Amino acid sequence: MNSILVGAQWGDEGKGKIIDVLARDHDIIVRSQGGNNAGHTVEVGGQKFVLHLVPSGILWKGKICVISNGVVLDPISLLEEIEQLHQRKIVTRGRLFISESAHVVLPYHRVLDAGREQAKKGRIGTTKRGIGPTYADKAYRIGVRVSDLLQPEILKEKLRSRLAEVRLVVARYGLTIPTLPSMLKDYLEAGEKLRPYITNTTVMLHRAIDEKKTILLEGAQGTFLDIDHGTYPYVTASNTTSGGACTGSGIPPTMIDSVVGVMKAYTTRVGEGPMPTYSDFLSDTLHGMKREFGATTGRARRCGWFDAVITRFAQRVNGIDRLAVTNLDGLDTLEEIPVCVSYRIGKKEIIDPPSDLALLAKCQPAYRVFRGWETDTSGARSFKDLPKPARDYLQALKKLVGARLNIISVGAGREQTFFYE
Repeated sequence: MNSILVGAQWGDEGKGKIIDVLARDHDIIVRSQGGNNAGHTVEVGGQKFVLHLVPSGILWKGKICVISNGVVLDPISLLEEIEQLHQRKIVTRGRLFISESAHVVLPYHRVLDAGREQAKKGRIGTTKRGIGPTYADKAYRIGVRVSDLLQPEILKEKLRSRLAEVRLVVARYGLTIPTLPSMLKDYLEAGEKLRPYITNTTVMLHRAIDEKKTILLEGAQGTFLDIDHGTYPYVTASNTTSGGACTGSGIPPTMIDSVVGVMKAYTTRVGEGPMPTYSDFLSDTLHGMKREFGATTGRARRCGWFDAVITRFAQRVNGIDRLAVTNLDGLDTLEEIPVCVSYRIGKKEIIDPPSDLALLAKCQPAYRVFRGWETDTSGARSFKDLPKPARDYLQALKKLVGARLNIISVGAGREQTFFYE
Protein backbone atom coordinates (compact mmCIF):
# COMPACT_ATOMS: atom_id res chain seq x y z
CA MET A 1 0.00 0.00 0.00
CA ASN A 2 1.28 3.47 -0.96
CA SER A 3 0.18 6.09 1.56
CA ILE A 4 0.32 9.83 2.13
CA LEU A 5 0.44 11.24 5.63
CA VAL A 6 -0.76 14.83 6.14
CA GLY A 7 -1.49 17.13 9.05
CA ALA A 8 -5.20 17.92 9.39
CA GLN A 9 -4.78 21.10 11.44
CA TRP A 10 -2.12 23.87 11.61
CA GLY A 11 0.87 21.57 11.86
CA ASP A 12 2.55 20.11 14.96
CA GLU A 13 -0.04 17.32 15.03
CA GLY A 14 2.52 14.61 15.84
CA LYS A 15 3.17 13.48 12.27
CA GLY A 16 6.74 12.38 13.00
CA LYS A 17 5.53 9.91 15.59
CA ILE A 18 2.82 8.49 13.33
CA ILE A 19 5.24 8.26 10.39
CA ASP A 20 7.58 6.33 12.63
CA VAL A 21 4.78 3.87 13.42
CA LEU A 22 3.64 3.52 9.78
CA ALA A 23 7.21 3.21 8.48
CA ARG A 24 7.32 -0.31 9.87
CA ASP A 25 4.92 -1.42 7.14
CA HIS A 26 6.46 0.56 4.24
CA ASP A 27 9.69 0.04 2.34
CA ILE A 28 10.42 3.66 1.43
CA ILE A 29 9.63 6.87 3.32
CA VAL A 30 9.63 10.09 1.31
CA ARG A 31 9.73 13.70 2.50
CA SER A 32 7.77 15.54 -0.18
CA GLN A 33 7.78 19.29 0.64
CA GLY A 34 8.84 22.00 3.08
CA GLY A 35 12.28 22.46 4.58
CA ASN A 36 14.05 22.54 7.91
CA ASN A 37 11.32 24.83 9.25
CA ALA A 38 9.51 21.60 10.17
CA GLY A 39 10.47 19.48 13.16
CA HIS A 40 9.34 15.89 13.64
CA THR A 41 9.90 14.50 17.13
CA VAL A 42 10.12 10.75 17.70
CA GLU A 43 10.87 8.89 20.94
CA VAL A 44 12.28 5.38 20.63
CA GLY A 45 13.46 3.29 23.56
CA GLY A 46 13.66 6.35 25.80
CA GLN A 47 15.75 8.25 23.23
CA LYS A 48 14.36 11.45 21.72
CA PHE A 49 15.08 12.27 18.08
CA VAL A 50 14.17 15.61 16.47
CA LEU A 51 14.37 15.42 12.67
CA HIS A 52 14.04 18.45 10.40
CA LEU A 53 14.87 17.19 6.90
CA VAL A 54 15.63 13.48 7.17
CA PRO A 55 12.44 11.36 7.02
CA SER A 56 11.47 9.75 10.32
CA GLY A 57 11.74 6.29 8.75
CA ILE A 58 15.52 6.51 9.14
CA LEU A 59 15.03 5.23 12.70
CA TRP A 60 13.89 1.83 11.38
CA LYS A 61 16.70 -0.47 10.25
CA GLY A 62 16.67 -1.26 6.54
CA LYS A 63 14.16 1.41 5.52
CA ILE A 64 15.00 3.63 2.55
CA CYS A 65 14.45 7.37 3.00
CA VAL A 66 14.11 10.01 0.30
CA ILE A 67 14.25 13.81 0.31
CA SER A 68 12.37 14.54 -2.89
CA ASN A 69 12.18 17.33 -5.45
CA GLY A 70 9.46 19.29 -3.62
CA VAL A 71 11.68 19.94 -0.59
CA VAL A 72 13.82 23.07 -0.21
CA LEU A 73 17.04 21.85 1.30
CA ASP A 74 19.57 23.61 3.51
CA PRO A 75 22.71 21.50 2.86
CA ILE A 76 24.57 22.74 5.93
CA SER A 77 21.64 21.95 8.20
CA LEU A 78 21.19 18.55 6.56
CA LEU A 79 24.84 17.63 7.07
CA GLU A 80 24.56 18.54 10.75
CA GLU A 81 21.47 16.35 11.03
CA ILE A 82 23.22 13.44 9.29
CA GLU A 83 26.22 13.80 11.62
CA GLN A 84 23.96 13.77 14.68
CA LEU A 85 22.38 10.55 13.42
CA HIS A 86 25.82 9.01 12.86
CA GLN A 87 26.81 9.92 16.43
CA ARG A 88 23.80 7.91 17.59
CA LYS A 89 24.78 4.92 15.42
CA ILE A 90 22.06 5.50 12.77
CA VAL A 91 23.36 4.53 9.31
CA THR A 92 22.46 6.89 6.44
CA ARG A 93 24.74 5.82 3.55
CA GLY A 94 22.84 3.61 1.15
CA ARG A 95 19.59 4.42 2.97
CA LEU A 96 19.14 8.16 2.43
CA PHE A 97 18.71 9.66 -1.04
CA ILE A 98 18.37 13.31 -2.06
CA SER A 99 16.71 14.62 -5.20
CA GLU A 100 19.10 16.35 -7.57
CA SER A 101 16.15 18.64 -8.45
CA ALA A 102 15.44 19.88 -4.92
CA HIS A 103 16.09 23.59 -4.47
CA VAL A 104 18.78 24.83 -2.12
CA VAL A 105 18.31 27.21 0.82
CA LEU A 106 21.23 29.65 0.83
CA PRO A 107 22.38 32.23 3.42
CA TYR A 108 20.75 35.12 1.56
CA HIS A 109 17.38 33.35 1.70
CA ARG A 110 17.55 33.36 5.50
CA VAL A 111 18.57 37.03 5.57
CA LEU A 112 15.74 37.97 3.19
CA ASP A 113 13.29 35.98 5.33
CA ALA A 114 14.35 37.75 8.53
CA GLY A 115 14.42 41.18 6.91
CA ARG A 116 10.99 40.90 5.34
CA GLU A 117 9.44 39.58 8.53
CA GLN A 118 11.01 42.42 10.48
CA ALA A 119 9.72 45.01 8.01
CA LYS A 120 6.11 43.78 7.92
CA LYS A 121 3.43 45.57 9.87
CA GLY A 122 1.50 42.34 10.36
CA ARG A 123 3.96 39.52 10.89
CA ILE A 124 3.40 36.03 9.52
CA GLY A 125 5.36 34.26 12.25
CA THR A 126 7.89 32.65 9.91
CA THR A 127 10.73 30.56 11.38
CA LYS A 128 13.22 32.73 9.42
CA ARG A 129 14.82 29.61 7.94
CA GLY A 130 14.66 31.03 4.40
CA ILE A 131 11.95 28.67 3.20
CA GLY A 132 9.63 31.25 1.58
CA PRO A 133 12.39 33.12 -0.31
CA THR A 134 13.78 29.81 -1.62
CA TYR A 135 10.38 28.78 -2.98
CA ALA A 136 10.03 32.30 -4.44
CA ASP A 137 13.35 31.91 -6.31
CA LYS A 138 12.12 28.54 -7.54
CA ALA A 139 8.94 30.14 -8.91
CA TYR A 140 10.96 32.98 -10.47
CA ARG A 141 13.19 30.33 -12.10
CA ILE A 142 16.36 31.76 -10.57
CA GLY A 143 16.91 29.12 -7.90
CA VAL A 144 19.90 26.93 -7.16
CA ARG A 145 19.23 23.18 -7.26
CA VAL A 146 21.08 20.36 -5.52
CA SER A 147 22.68 19.26 -8.81
CA ASP A 148 24.30 22.72 -9.08
CA LEU A 149 26.28 22.03 -5.89
CA LEU A 150 28.25 19.45 -7.89
CA GLN A 151 29.08 21.86 -10.76
CA PRO A 152 31.42 24.68 -9.59
CA GLU A 153 31.14 26.94 -12.63
CA ILE A 154 27.36 26.72 -12.83
CA LEU A 155 27.01 27.39 -9.09
CA LYS A 156 29.44 30.32 -9.27
CA GLU A 157 27.52 31.96 -12.11
CA LYS A 158 24.12 31.44 -10.46
CA LEU A 159 25.33 32.90 -7.17
CA ARG A 160 27.05 35.87 -8.84
CA SER A 161 23.92 36.73 -10.79
CA ARG A 162 21.62 36.44 -7.77
CA LEU A 163 23.85 38.20 -5.24
CA ALA A 164 23.97 41.43 -7.19
CA GLU A 165 20.22 41.88 -6.74
CA VAL A 166 20.00 40.46 -3.22
CA ARG A 167 22.62 42.87 -1.80
CA LEU A 168 20.49 45.82 -2.86
CA VAL A 169 17.44 44.35 -1.11
CA VAL A 170 19.08 43.35 2.19
CA ALA A 171 20.82 46.72 2.44
CA ARG A 172 17.39 48.28 2.92
CA TYR A 173 16.95 46.12 6.01
CA GLY A 174 20.38 47.08 7.36
CA LEU A 175 21.54 43.47 6.98
CA THR A 176 24.48 41.81 5.23
CA ILE A 177 25.12 38.52 3.47
CA PRO A 178 28.28 36.39 3.07
CA THR A 179 30.68 37.08 0.20
CA LEU A 180 30.57 35.08 -3.02
CA PRO A 181 33.92 33.29 -2.38
CA SER A 182 32.94 32.17 1.14
CA MET A 183 29.50 31.03 0.02
CA LEU A 184 30.92 29.19 -2.98
CA LYS A 185 33.49 27.42 -0.79
CA ASP A 186 30.95 26.34 1.83
CA TYR A 187 28.35 25.06 -0.60
CA LEU A 188 30.73 23.27 -2.97
CA GLU A 189 32.16 21.48 0.08
CA ALA A 190 28.65 20.61 1.23
CA GLY A 191 27.83 19.32 -2.25
CA GLU A 192 30.84 17.00 -2.23
CA LYS A 193 29.88 15.62 1.18
CA LEU A 194 26.33 15.02 -0.05
CA ARG A 195 27.38 13.59 -3.45
CA PRO A 196 26.89 9.92 -2.42
CA TYR A 197 23.27 10.69 -1.47
CA ILE A 198 22.24 12.65 -4.58
CA THR A 199 20.22 11.00 -7.35
CA ASN A 200 17.14 11.30 -9.57
CA THR A 201 14.63 10.33 -6.90
CA THR A 202 11.58 10.43 -9.20
CA VAL A 203 13.06 7.71 -11.40
CA MET A 204 14.16 5.82 -8.29
CA LEU A 205 10.65 5.88 -6.80
CA HIS A 206 8.98 4.69 -10.01
CA ARG A 207 11.42 1.80 -10.26
CA ALA A 208 10.57 0.93 -6.67
CA ILE A 209 6.85 0.94 -7.51
CA ASP A 210 7.54 -1.38 -10.48
CA GLU A 211 9.29 -3.70 -8.00
CA LYS A 212 6.14 -3.66 -5.79
CA LYS A 213 7.85 -1.72 -3.00
CA THR A 214 5.52 0.26 -0.72
CA ILE A 215 5.94 4.00 -0.24
CA LEU A 216 4.93 6.38 2.55
CA LEU A 217 4.89 10.09 1.66
CA GLU A 218 5.70 12.23 4.68
CA GLY A 219 4.18 15.71 4.71
CA ALA A 220 5.37 18.65 6.78
CA GLN A 221 3.27 21.35 8.47
CA GLY A 222 -0.54 21.00 8.20
CA THR A 223 -3.50 21.53 5.87
CA PHE A 224 -4.26 25.02 7.14
CA LEU A 225 -0.70 26.12 6.43
CA ASP A 226 -1.10 25.15 2.76
CA ILE A 227 -0.33 28.08 0.44
CA ASP A 228 -3.60 27.51 -1.49
CA HIS A 229 -5.99 26.03 1.06
CA GLY A 230 -4.68 27.44 4.34
CA THR A 231 -5.38 30.63 6.26
CA TYR A 232 -3.52 32.82 3.76
CA PRO A 233 -1.29 34.81 4.25
CA TYR A 234 -0.54 33.06 7.56
CA VAL A 235 0.68 29.96 5.76
CA THR A 236 3.90 28.28 4.67
CA ALA A 237 5.29 28.57 1.14
CA SER A 238 4.43 25.09 -0.13
CA ASN A 239 1.44 22.80 -0.68
CA THR A 240 1.06 20.79 2.52
CA THR A 241 -1.95 18.79 1.31
CA SER A 242 -2.02 15.34 -0.30
CA GLY A 243 -1.93 16.88 -3.78
CA GLY A 244 1.30 18.62 -2.87
CA ALA A 245 2.78 15.29 -1.80
CA CYS A 246 2.23 13.90 -5.29
CA THR A 247 3.74 16.94 -6.99
CA GLY A 248 6.64 17.05 -4.56
CA SER A 249 7.59 13.41 -5.08
CA GLY A 250 6.70 12.72 -8.71
CA ILE A 251 4.28 9.94 -7.72
CA PRO A 252 0.88 10.36 -9.44
CA PRO A 253 -2.39 10.28 -7.47
CA THR A 254 -3.41 7.05 -9.23
CA MET A 255 -0.62 5.23 -7.38
CA ILE A 256 -1.81 6.33 -3.92
CA ASP A 257 -3.93 3.85 -1.97
CA SER A 258 -4.60 5.72 1.29
CA VAL A 259 -4.34 9.16 2.91
CA VAL A 260 -3.75 9.29 6.67
CA GLY A 261 -4.74 12.52 8.41
CA VAL A 262 -3.00 13.26 11.71
CA MET A 263 -4.78 15.49 14.23
CA LYS A 264 -4.41 16.27 17.90
CA ALA A 265 -7.28 15.56 20.27
CA TYR A 266 -7.37 19.34 20.61
CA THR A 267 -6.03 22.17 18.38
CA THR A 268 -2.73 24.07 18.38
CA ARG A 269 -1.19 26.75 16.24
CA VAL A 270 2.25 28.41 16.00
CA GLY A 271 2.65 31.87 14.53
CA GLU A 272 0.07 34.46 13.66
CA GLY A 273 -3.43 34.22 12.18
CA PRO A 274 -6.97 33.53 13.43
CA MET A 275 -7.73 30.47 15.54
CA PRO A 276 -11.43 30.31 16.47
CA THR A 277 -11.19 27.76 19.28
CA TYR A 278 -8.22 29.32 21.11
CA SER A 279 -8.48 28.95 24.89
CA ASP A 280 -6.36 30.67 27.54
CA PHE A 281 -7.38 27.94 29.96
CA LEU A 282 -6.26 25.07 27.74
CA SER A 283 -3.06 26.89 26.74
CA ASP A 284 -2.14 27.45 30.39
CA THR A 285 -3.02 23.86 31.27
CA LEU A 286 -0.88 22.31 28.53
CA HIS A 287 2.05 24.70 28.95
CA GLY A 288 1.93 23.99 32.68
CA MET A 289 2.38 20.32 31.77
CA LYS A 290 5.53 21.31 29.78
CA ARG A 291 3.70 20.50 26.56
CA GLU A 292 3.16 22.35 23.29
CA PHE A 293 6.48 24.01 22.63
CA GLY A 294 7.81 23.88 19.05
CA ALA A 295 10.49 21.31 18.19
CA THR A 296 12.09 23.70 15.69
CA THR A 297 11.70 27.11 17.36
CA GLY A 298 10.90 26.34 21.00
CA ARG A 299 8.00 28.79 20.76
CA ALA A 300 4.93 28.16 22.88
CA ARG A 301 2.02 27.06 20.72
CA ARG A 302 -1.43 28.58 21.00
CA CYS A 303 -3.84 25.90 22.20
CA GLY A 304 -7.57 25.51 21.76
CA TRP A 305 -10.39 22.99 21.75
CA PHE A 306 -10.80 20.48 18.95
CA ASP A 307 -12.16 22.21 15.84
CA ALA A 308 -14.29 19.85 13.77
CA VAL A 309 -14.99 22.58 11.20
CA ILE A 310 -11.40 22.77 10.02
CA THR A 311 -10.66 19.05 10.32
CA ARG A 312 -13.79 18.17 8.32
CA PHE A 313 -12.57 20.53 5.58
CA ALA A 314 -9.10 18.95 5.76
CA GLN A 315 -10.64 15.51 5.32
CA ARG A 316 -12.30 16.62 2.08
CA VAL A 317 -9.37 18.55 0.61
CA ASN A 318 -6.90 15.71 1.27
CA GLY A 319 -9.20 12.75 0.69
CA ILE A 320 -8.36 11.46 4.17
CA ASP A 321 -9.67 7.95 4.72
CA ARG A 322 -7.79 7.14 7.95
CA LEU A 323 -7.42 9.26 11.08
CA ALA A 324 -4.57 9.24 13.56
CA VAL A 325 -5.44 11.05 16.81
CA THR A 326 -2.48 12.13 18.94
CA ASN A 327 -2.03 13.75 22.36
CA LEU A 328 -5.20 12.24 23.82
CA ASP A 329 -3.37 12.13 27.16
CA GLY A 330 -3.12 15.92 27.12
CA LEU A 331 -6.79 16.05 28.08
CA ASP A 332 -6.52 13.53 30.95
CA THR A 333 -7.05 16.02 33.77
CA LEU A 334 -10.14 17.80 32.41
CA GLU A 335 -13.63 17.43 33.81
CA GLU A 336 -15.30 18.71 30.63
CA ILE A 337 -14.01 18.93 27.05
CA PRO A 338 -15.69 21.26 24.53
CA VAL A 339 -15.57 20.41 20.82
CA CYS A 340 -16.34 23.00 18.14
CA VAL A 341 -18.98 21.54 15.80
CA SER A 342 -19.78 24.71 13.81
CA TYR A 343 -19.11 28.45 13.68
CA ARG A 344 -21.49 31.37 14.11
CA ILE A 345 -21.32 34.88 12.70
CA GLY A 346 -24.13 36.72 14.40
CA LYS A 347 -27.17 34.44 14.03
CA LYS A 348 -25.80 32.62 10.99
CA GLU A 349 -24.40 29.09 11.43
CA ILE A 350 -21.36 28.14 9.34
CA ILE A 351 -20.21 24.54 8.89
CA ASP A 352 -17.27 25.24 6.53
CA PRO A 353 -14.30 27.49 7.32
CA PRO A 354 -14.41 30.79 5.39
CA SER A 355 -11.45 31.37 3.08
CA ASP A 356 -11.78 35.11 3.80
CA LEU A 357 -9.57 35.78 6.83
CA ALA A 358 -11.65 38.73 7.97
CA LEU A 359 -14.72 36.47 8.13
CA LEU A 360 -12.81 33.70 9.89
CA ALA A 361 -11.68 36.20 12.53
CA LYS A 362 -15.36 36.98 13.24
CA CYS A 363 -16.36 33.33 13.66
CA GLN A 364 -17.49 32.26 17.10
CA PRO A 365 -17.26 28.53 17.82
CA ALA A 366 -20.41 26.60 18.70
CA TYR A 367 -19.46 23.87 21.16
CA ARG A 368 -20.68 20.45 22.12
CA VAL A 369 -19.36 19.57 25.56
CA PHE A 370 -18.12 16.06 26.36
CA ARG A 371 -17.51 14.52 29.75
CA GLY A 372 -13.82 14.22 30.60
CA TRP A 373 -12.31 10.99 31.88
CA GLU A 374 -10.00 12.47 34.58
CA THR A 375 -7.81 9.38 34.37
CA ASP A 376 -4.23 8.84 33.18
CA THR A 377 -4.40 7.27 29.70
CA SER A 378 -0.65 7.15 29.01
CA GLY A 379 -0.50 3.47 29.94
CA ALA A 380 -3.21 2.40 27.47
CA ARG A 381 -2.01 -0.03 24.82
CA SER A 382 -5.34 -0.70 23.09
CA PHE A 383 -8.67 1.03 22.55
CA LYS A 384 -10.35 -1.09 25.20
CA ASP A 385 -7.75 0.06 27.77
CA LEU A 386 -9.11 3.61 27.53
CA PRO A 387 -11.81 4.82 29.94
CA LYS A 388 -15.30 4.90 28.40
CA PRO A 389 -15.52 8.74 28.21
CA ALA A 390 -12.26 8.77 26.24
CA ARG A 391 -13.58 6.09 23.87
CA ASP A 392 -16.80 8.07 23.44
CA TYR A 393 -14.80 11.21 22.72
CA LEU A 394 -12.74 9.51 20.00
CA GLN A 395 -15.83 7.98 18.40
CA ALA A 396 -17.44 11.44 18.30
CA LEU A 397 -14.37 12.96 16.60
CA LYS A 398 -14.44 10.19 14.03
CA LYS A 399 -18.08 10.97 13.13
CA LEU A 400 -17.55 14.72 13.08
CA VAL A 401 -14.53 14.53 10.76
CA GLY A 402 -15.90 11.84 8.46
CA ALA A 403 -13.11 9.27 8.25
CA ARG A 404 -12.38 6.03 10.06
CA LEU A 405 -10.39 6.08 13.27
CA ASN A 406 -7.19 4.13 12.69
CA ILE A 407 -4.41 5.15 15.10
CA ILE A 408 -4.43 6.55 18.65
CA SER A 409 -1.47 8.01 20.53
CA VAL A 410 -1.33 8.57 24.29
CA GLY A 411 2.28 9.66 24.77
CA ALA A 412 5.62 10.42 23.16
CA GLY A 413 6.96 6.85 23.09
CA ARG A 414 6.68 4.53 20.10
CA GLU A 415 4.98 1.97 22.37
CA GLN A 416 2.29 4.51 23.34
CA THR A 417 0.65 4.28 19.92
CA PHE A 418 -1.87 1.64 18.94
CA PHE A 419 -4.25 0.78 16.13
CA TYR A 420 -8.02 0.94 16.48
CA GLU A 421 -9.07 -0.65 13.18
